[in-house]
Amino acid sequence: MNSVSLYGNAQQDTGDHRPILIVPYMWIGDFVRGHTVVRVLKQRWPNRPVDLLATSLCAPLVDYMPGVRAGIVWDLPRGRLALSRQWGLAALLRERNYGTALVLPGTWKSAIAPALAGIPERAGFFGEVRLGLLNRIRWGERGLPRFIDKNASLALPVGVPLPAEWPVPQLQVPAEEISRWRKVNGPGTGPAVALAPGSVGASKRWPYYAEAARLLAARGLEVWVVGGPAEKDLATEVVAAGGPGVRDLTHADLRNGILAMAAASVAISNDSGLMHIAAALGTPTMGIFGPTSPYLWAPLNGLAATVQTKSPPPCEPCQRTICTMYDHACMRTILATDVVAIAQQVLAETGAHPGH
Repeated sequence: MNSVSLYGNAQQDTGDHRPILIVPYMWIGDFVRGHTVVRVLKQRWPNRPVDLLATSLCAPLVDYMPGVRAGIVWDLPRGRLALSRQWGLAALLRERNYGTALVLPGTWKSAIAPALAGIPERAGFFGEVRLGLLNRIRWGERGLPRFIDKNASLALPVGVPLPAEWPVPQLQVPAEEISRWRKVNGPGTGPAVALAPGSVGASKRWPYYAEAARLLAARGLEVWVVGGPAEKDLATEVVAAGGPGVRDLTHADLRNGILAMAAASVAISNDSGLMHIAAALGTPTMGIFGPTSPYLWAPLNGLAATVQTKSPPPCEPCQRTICTMYDHACMRTILATDVVAIAQQVLAETGAHPGH
């Protein structure tokens, strides 16, 4: 075995070739942030193939994740056990002869298929009475508030000190794919600003995207509204306010959102999955935060910035999906003029051009 020091007492092992399965969180942003686990695994075991379980929604992300061999696309209904679907997934996993499964979510349901498949090593945090379904239990999840620590620590042996910094998530889109997308969807030649006005939870939605679009378009910038079908009404409102320089690029296929964020010169987003996609792509990303904590959820790359109110209410951050106090002041008091000024500063500092 050839080994070098890695994360203190952990060692790199080039002799192990058993495939690894990761069962990630299936929310888009958490799925992206789970790529850190892939990077840690590939540093420890460069010759072990790594596969990701994925839903149909998240599956396009797998194509752009370095170090991932394949995605196992298998939709399980939320809120139901769906035992027949679990048995079917277990049969598929058994065929692939995994040596290890890392189960990131703390639900017992997420550990059923790896256990039924008989994967020899099944690792995860203790939660929801998963003893028996997992056979390498990690404790202390509550002491690790950041998802990046919770996820990546499962790839290390118990007892190895966690590093101060983990490798950040990465998504890589071939330049020719960005170019093809740009020719169809963003035919201009100047810098483009991608706006992502959607989020899970109304309290995380900044209310001034329409005004920001108008101000950005008035400065000669291309403006794209990016999101899924749930953002269609918002996109219509933003386009109506911004005029012909603003385009509705919402789409049912997440791949369209990935390519839009890859082609944009700067992204402005609520705390959402698209924010984490943009950051992982290396696009300069402005995450607008109010009810959620940037410490826990900020985009994880050096070109990312967080925008917060200059006069925070005492309830910030509340982590609530609906504002129950202070009339959404944490987001209402972030002015469109301030956000646009920061975007212009980012564009100037990066010398951004389409597709950077």
